[in-house]
Amino acid sequence: MNLADTTTHNPFFSLNYEPALESLGDDYYDVVSASEFPQHILRWRNDALLPMLELVPQQVTDEHLIQAFGKFEQRHPLLALRYHGYQFGQYNPMLGDGRGFLYGQVRAVDNRLYDFGTKGSGRTPYSRGGDGMLTLKGGVREVLAAEMLHRMGVNTSRCLSVVETGMDLWRGDEPSPTRSCVMIRMSQSHIRFGNFERLNYLQRPDLAQRLLDHVIEHYYPYLQEKEDKYALFYAELSQRVGKLVAQWMANGFCHGVLNTDNMSITGESFDYGPYAFIPNYDPSFTAAYFDYYGRYSYSHQPGICRHNLELLQKALKDVIPLADMEEGIKAFDKEYRREYHDLMLKKLGFEQLDISQGEELLKSTLAFLNHYPVSYHDFFADLARTFSNKWRDDAANILKCSEIGDSLGSTELFFNWSGIYHQILTNLSPDELEKASQVLNQNNPQTVILRPVIESVWESISEDDNWQPFYHLIQDISGLTTEK
Repeated sequence: MNLADTTTHNPFFSLNYEPALESLGDDYYDVVSASEFPQHILRWRNDALLPMLELVPQQVTDEHLIQAFGKFEQRHPLLALRYHGYQFGQYNPMLGDGRGFLYGQVRAVDNRLYDFGTKGSGRTPYSRGGDGMLTLKGGVREVLAAEMLHRMGVNTSRCLSVVETGMDLWRGDEPSPTRSCVMIRMSQSHIRFGNFERLNYLQRPDLAQRLLDHVIEHYYPYLQEKEDKYALFYAELSQRVGKLVAQWMANGFCHGVLNTDNMSITGESFDYGPYAFIPNYDPSFTAAYFDYYGRYSYSHQPGICRHNLELLQKALKDVIPLADMEEGIKAFDKEYRREYHDLMLKKLGFEQLDISQGEELLKSTLAFLNHYPVSYHDFFADLARTFSNKWRDDAANILKCSEIGDSLGSTELFFNWSGIYHQILTNLSPDELEKASQVLNQNNPQTVILRPVIESVWESISEDDNWQPFYHLIQDISGLTTEK
């Protein structure tokens, strides 16, 4: 088959693309072109996403992905969106899609609109002197973050493909020259808080209202006919963000750079740069090496995301009454507390507990984890791995077969925690004990991608071009928890 035939029959070119954002007009974006690359090697393809697009993985070749998302042999406009943002507390009007663009929007089998967005596809009007490229390590890290969070039940974007592009890049935070790639992110929306902040900066409430109507039409359609749809939108966005941050916190995830241009208007988690999963329960843990004052530390994430919602009020004040938004942001606090409480109890094996009992258990759990240098993820993984009906007979049996129990079982805080846990177990029936074991295994993966794990995988790639540890890690992540 010649190249023309392959292109004609490429299933990605036959998808039913919707010009939803494009139809808003060029007040919101610039039409751009992708860079041409000297090499195209498909390093990652996410076959799990293809059925969502009504594509059969076995019928999609690597060359199809390379043509669409490496060589960009396509016929529709590529859009670099315009936005501003608060970066580490300072307003920056010089932002926008600087190393990526919106490739296209597709309606999936769940009838929701999804965006294909690039990262590392070359310069745009918003590159600010940069090369517009993405390091291969950055692509690998984003794939791992998205797949790990997805398996943990977090509302996250995911990567569809990573194509190595054969260019040498120079970066201050990686040994250089380093390898390059272009990544495709499949997300609920390309629109950020910063898109509205830009329009407020330009004093264009007409364009802000038009964009907000677009957001409600496509991502909150059930609000369209409501008289107070704008206020309801803001309240639901606040609720979604509260739920998302609770998911991060319960799963020990630190995003690293929670600028307003990294906040999605759908409440979805995306754009994984210097992220990290906390090794142990350390509220002051900071993921980004350049976050010198810990602004985006692990424990600051709820407050920062709420603050970003407050900053969004300034951008929407000419469309939504401030009083309505002040009332709506209360949904963040309520949802965060509820979701974090529920997720943490599930990590401990309980879908439902008496409120006071649940609070006492959570308080003692966090006190124990905060005082001793115990691996946050190993603690919960060991609960799932070693859970036994014998734990109900004697508190001394709890985590007895775990290294954590062996090393800390005689300490006061552990003794206090295990006593509370044991008391709860004594009130469970045999069927409820079995259910607790299932809940533990569903909510606590045995593999979590801490930094040493990621660095080990990258070392195999960078030194030996050996991708098997990366693929094996993805398989481990996929197979060790139940999707929610």
